[in-house]
Amino acid sequence: MVPSVVQQMWEVYAQTSSGPAAAAAIGFDRKTVFSWIADRGGVRPRQGRHPSGKRLCFEDRCAIEAGLAVKESQTSIAVRIGFDKSTVSREIRRGQVASGRYYSAKHAQALATSNARRPKPCKLATSESLRRRVEEDLATRYSPEQVSRRLRRDFPDDPEMWVHHNTIYESLYLQARGVLRAELASCLRTGRIRRRPRRPDGYEERRGQIPDKLMISTRPVEVADRAVPGHWEGDLIKGKLNGSAIGTVVERSTNYTLLLHLPDGFGTEAVTDALIQRLGELPDQLRRSLTWDQGKELAAHAKLTGGVLGEDFKVYFCDPRSPWQRAVNENTNGLLRQYFPKGTDLSTHTAEDLAWVEHELNDRPRKRLDYLRPSEVIGDLLLR
Repeated sequence: MVPSVVQQMWEVYAQTSSGPAAAAAIGFDRKTVFSWIADRGGVRPRQGRHPSGKRLCFEDRCAIEAGLAVKESQTSIAVRIGFDKSTVSREIRRGQVASGRYYSAKHAQALATSNARRPKPCKLATSESLRRRVEEDLATRYSPEQVSRRLRRDFPDDPEMWVHHNTIYESLYLQARGVLRAELASCLRTGRIRRRPRRPDGYEERRGQIPDKLMISTRPVEVADRAVPGHWEGDLIKGKLNGSAIGTVVERSTNYTLLLHLPDGFGTEAVTDALIQRLGELPDQLRRSLTWDQGKELAAHAKLTGGVLGEDFKVYFCDPRSPWQRAVNENTNGLLRQYFPKGTDLSTHTAEDLAWVEHELNDRPRKRLDYLRPSEVIGDLLLR
């Protein structure tokens, strides 16, 4: 055959997946065309692939159909079209027609086009029995993964009753899906109403970074073992709708607590000035370092370390989402919630109110101190 005629034949065959149609288009006998296809293994010279380079196109499916027609092995077909043999095997399984007697490229292409359409109907929306079972399990506080895995155990031979846990999460969190009752989101352990994105390993948040910060990993050993007094941990406790706050600073070795009154808000300047004022009231031997979380309210930490609180005073920052690295402060904040409950407006408390709570907390015996009061322990340090 003339190359141009062969090209025309393949164009028709690729569009119709029909040997007779290809033969009629070039004016040749069907047997001649079928013989040529069989001799070449049913594959024309490569002229490109699907733009993604990852998915089978109609040309690839035609090559698979032609290869199977001449009893070519799946491995050989995979090598020639440049895909893994498992991809070819799955494609053949999906594209079978006539009860699995043969593979049809045309049918397989139509199926692939249909499956690629988005958005796809949610499985929970199309199966009432599955949705009802998922809602029952969520109401008993199963996690979405527990629901998904249990369904496979209870219905091992019924894939229609299987659902991936991500599908459940999407139905709870995405308003567009809205398949499951919204109140079921409160049954999740986290209680969140939206999903938190999972960050890849090594991800580093680049927005709003605190400049020139010292991380907790660089903190001296004497801070970790509480052998030397004067190292503090700090944070903010927030009020209703995060509209108000009180600063808390705790000395690691004595549990002595200072409260920061923030009547003008808890921005960087207000928090920094309050820390300078309260820590500045202490003697030099009790001003060595401060460990804070990743809050942007301490972005101006250089004002604390520029000699205002001592030449050697340092500010360290915890790792993101690692509150246990400020264990003393976190424990103290829990105690303070007895006086400042969550969901209340903290701006109503005066400086005198905070001083009274501060005295109460520092006068409370602590088990870690062998039931001494923090005020007694720090008092002994001041007398040395």
